[in-house]
Amino acid sequence: MSRAGACLAALFLTAMAAPSSPALAQGDPALGETLYRPCRACHMIGDGAVHRVGPHLNGLVARPIGASPGYEFSADLATAGAEGATWTVEALDRFLAGPREYFPGTRMVFRGIRSEADRAHLIAYMQEAGGPADAAIATEELAVDPEVAAITALTADVPYGEYLANECTACHQASGGADIPSIRGLAPSVFVAGMVAYRNGTREHQVMNTVSRRLGDEEIAALAAYFATVD
Repeated sequence: MSRAGACLAALFLTAMAAPSSPALAQGDPALGETLYRPCRACHMIGDGAVHRVGPHLNGLVARPIGASPGYEFSADLATAGAEGATWTVEALDRFLAGPREYFPGTRMVFRGIRSEADRAHLIAYMQEAGGPADAAIATEELAVDPEVAAITALTADVPYGEYLANECTACHQASGGADIPSIRGLAPSVFVAGMVAYRNGTREHQVMNTVSRRLGDEEIAALAAYFATVD
């Protein structure tokens, strides 16, 4: 096991051994549902949930980290799952407190929730709405949004995507940032899911909503194919 992998494993063993805090034990799903509303732009949960910009969250607790068929996770989450790490309540609490502090390579553009009580409410809601890990099995068969799958399957014109990318790179710099992430090396399905969410209005951002609505399926496919090739 690599040194980084050993550190991750140690962190998860520590989290699993630690007792739940009172706030975690007293999470209120009703309050958590309200807190979850901004999350819906990227993560579906409950009946009919499919992957969007982020993976669906059905059966999240006890599910391996970085593992859900049909979704391509960032490398460090996938590595953690391959080494046996699972989403415990404690691990989720730590991740929600600061996603990039826990997994620096995550693609989530989310600063985290500093309130321990709010994290407890949110986790309680995700457990109630998403059900146990076994509940995710039926969801996996329908986990890929049909519109995203259709665009991803198009034969993409990479040079055309490179031409179109000039508008994207005016804001999305190679180094990325907390509010405007790098989109280099994104899996095509993840890129397409993001653009479809902006185009359909399920994810709100004034600039991205405007830009995405000017793009057809072939243009989104071309951009996705191009950025997947850029390191």
